[in-house]
Amino acid sequence: MTDKIASIHDANKLNRPQEIVDVLDAAQSLPVRWVRDMESLESCLDDLETRDRIALDTEFIKRDTYYPKLALVQINTGECIYLIDAPKLNLSEFWVVLEEMPLMVWHACGEDLGIFYLLSDCPALTNVFDTQIALSYLSGQLQMGYQQALHEELAITVEKGESQSDWLARPLTHEQEQYAIDDVRYLLALHDILMQQLDKKGLTDQVVEDCQLYAKELYETANIEDDATYLAMADFRYTSEQLAVLQAVSAWREALARATNQPKTFILKKQAVRDVVVEMPMTMKQLTHKTSMHRGMLRLYGEELLTVIKEARNLSAAEQPAPVFAPYRSKDKTVSKIVQQAINEYEQETGVPANVLMRKKWLAQLYEVIAYDLPMEQLPEGLKGWRHTWVMNTLIPLVSAHKVAIQAGMSMDAEDESIVETDDDSGDA
Repeated sequence: MTDKIASIHDANKLNRPQEIVDVLDAAQSLPVRWVRDMESLESCLDDLETRDRIALDTEFIKRDTYYPKLALVQINTGECIYLIDAPKLNLSEFWVVLEEMPLMVWHACGEDLGIFYLLSDCPALTNVFDTQIALSYLSGQLQMGYQQALHEELAITVEKGESQSDWLARPLTHEQEQYAIDDVRYLLALHDILMQQLDKKGLTDQVVEDCQLYAKELYETANIEDDATYLAMADFRYTSEQLAVLQAVSAWREALARATNQPKTFILKKQAVRDVVVEMPMTMKQLTHKTSMHRGMLRLYGEELLTVIKEARNLSAAEQPAPVFAPYRSKDKTVSKIVQQAINEYEQETGVPANVLMRKKWLAQLYEVIAYDLPMEQLPEGLKGWRHTWVMNTLIPLVSAHKVAIQAGMSMDAEDESIVETDDDSGDA
């Protein structure tokens, strides 16, 4: 505890506004209350309903199940820290209270909200503020961890050594409990200092909008229809028949994983799915020797999978999925340089880092809209909000002027095999 008190004193020396110092001082001595039964949960909920904002984090395990096992919910109200013993409680009312909370502060909320949406029946949340997204606007670093954020913004050091421990074990060790408490202890102070910086730069509204967009994207991911899950693995080089098989196998895998409550990778890893799509096995022998499907899964589900493949291959052309657009790629970097220059100029104008202004996935979708004369409504949601005027007045005319070059770069026989604009966006906010 002495080291942490010293860290607080160091933070106080950094010319922080007094209100931030006050929040930090209060955070150091917040009482901790365990919520282990329904009576204490009711008391906790009564308290939460009086709050304008809270900070949250969760601990969970999802190594061997489809549905995550929620082990602990940590909440900082500014006056106390609640540790909610999730496995012991019916949390149906808890989810409703969180949905109605004016403001929930998280750091890197992707997995947390994924659990929220899986376990609750709520719509996409609009009360989420993710400090990691705020930090991306201020630093250009898209995935700054909580430990680094506290160190750089508040001069506070916290330990992160318990993240992979067994959170379902009871009682928790002292180290686990302190880790869980520290995950929310300083989160409100971090929110406050970031808000002051954002307000000074005039970026608060943009960050709030992107936080809501992220919460909506996570909701859509958690609620995606089984027959649309194939799009995450679709390849523009696949034939219509292969796409039909991919769609059917992906939907089958998703439904089976959910029904048996095991990770879908336990049933078929992504490489095994690709093997099936490329090899089109029609017998158990082919399935065994031409794919990397695990032998145990072969014994359990091999015949069922072969039926899925056969039915997909028998679909008519009209029933097969639409082709996947090829990504833009070209040895001639003229278009990419012009677009990047426009992004860099808008970065200078707005103060928003270029990698926050434009995700690679969004740019790829913008190219598709222009190259294939798609309705502007098909632009990604991220380009319809505060970025929309810039996109319509600057990027669309700029890209449209190079439509022929983009169409050539998106042809399936383009010479350059390096994919320029469709890198994985998993790390983007």
